[in-house]
Amino acid sequence: MITRRTLLKNSAATSLTLAAGGLAAPAIAQGAKIKLGYVSPQSGPLAAFSEADQFIIDGFLGSEAGSNFEVIVKDSQSNPNRAAEVAKELILDDEIDLMLVASTPETTNPVATTCEAEEIPVISTVAPWQPWFIGQQGNPGDPSSWEPFYYSFHFFWGLEDVISVFTAMWNQLETNKQVGGLFPNDGDGNAWGDPNVGFPPVLAEQGYGLTDPGRYQNLTDDFSAQINAFKQANADIVTGVPIPPDFTTFWTQAKQQGFNPKAASIGKAILFPQAVEALGDQGHNLSSEVWWSPTHPFNSSISGQSAGDLAAAYSNATNKQWTQPIGFVHALFEMAADVMGRTDDTGDADAVAAAIAASQLESIVGRIAFDGAGLPPFAAQNVAKTPLVGGQWRLKDSGDYDLVIVDNTDHPNIPTGSKMEPIS
Repeated sequence: MITRRTLLKNSAATSLTLAAGGLAAPAIAQGAKIKLGYVSPQSGPLAAFSEADQFIIDGFLGSEAGSNFEVIVKDSQSNPNRAAEVAKELILDDEIDLMLVASTPETTNPVATTCEAEEIPVISTVAPWQPWFIGQQGNPGDPSSWEPFYYSFHFFWGLEDVISVFTAMWNQLETNKQVGGLFPNDGDGNAWGDPNVGFPPVLAEQGYGLTDPGRYQNLTDDFSAQINAFKQANADIVTGVPIPPDFTTFWTQAKQQGFNPKAASIGKAILFPQAVEALGDQGHNLSSEVWWSPTHPFNSSISGQSAGDLAAAYSNATNKQWTQPIGFVHALFEMAADVMGRTDDTGDADAVAAAIAASQLESIVGRIAFDGAGLPPFAAQNVAKTPLVGGQWRLKDSGDYDLVIVDNTDHPNIPTGSKMEPIS
């Protein structure tokens, strides 16, 4: 395959030949801005993940650290094929120096795979590391065949972390330890339900029974089969990783059909206040993973803002409630500024990749370092883990919801605001 790197090398060789023959070679632009490509799902069912993108990008470009950068934004439209297409455009047409990408494997994976093939460095986040790393392998089912990446780097938490957080929350309640699994047929759902690396083996070890009715297609409009399976199993707990509109459909139908578990710990779908508010008072005490919040004890390496200050600035600027991706999208641009600040030639993809690999950044989401901490050897080169705690949505008298941290077992430096409560 002719990659961008090969094409550029051939072009450079041609230019040198022309110059040697007495023709002037094009001058390298002096003081040109560093080009960042950024891909996220700004439309479609995953659009809530990108709600704060413009706020973060405007803040970055307005900072001293961001003054040397140009950011070219592309919308994946919540479609993996589109994500790959716009990544190619950014690489070939816009000639970016570094790719940034966020929000679910359906966005991060096609972009990272494209960058790896084109030999362009990429930093991604907001997808558990297993579906990101394993999902890009040629044979995801054969660990012996898995290979590290040269240009692709990812920071976030893993399935082992969300399983630990969810079970710690459930262990605060009196339940029969019967769990219903709501796993879609997508990158996250297949990883969460995987019999080897997902929820099943860990739940079995801890004495939980899992009812898994199988994979369903995203944007399903009838969850009666899943609800009946969970009712037959007398499941006190529901977990899963649906997209936001699907959980709204599931939860509404569950209530209509008389299924009332004591706990519902749901990834992805209820990360956002608007998704919970759409359920009316039925969202009270739904629980989820919390990757970032205003009470996280971290600061921006760009502005010095605390997590609380950044969340408040977003709310003041937009009149909207803070959301978790704010911290991680901000951290992506922190990474870009830090990496390029340590790279002598920002147009040299190998030098940029080496700088990413050497990162030891104290960011708004915590420390980001590709040092293998907490990771199996096969992922150590490409993944940096960030902390995860658990929270519940609490209905206020105003009808709004607050996300309150209720478990910090794995990261006691992140304060809790309450204890886990059963769904009433």
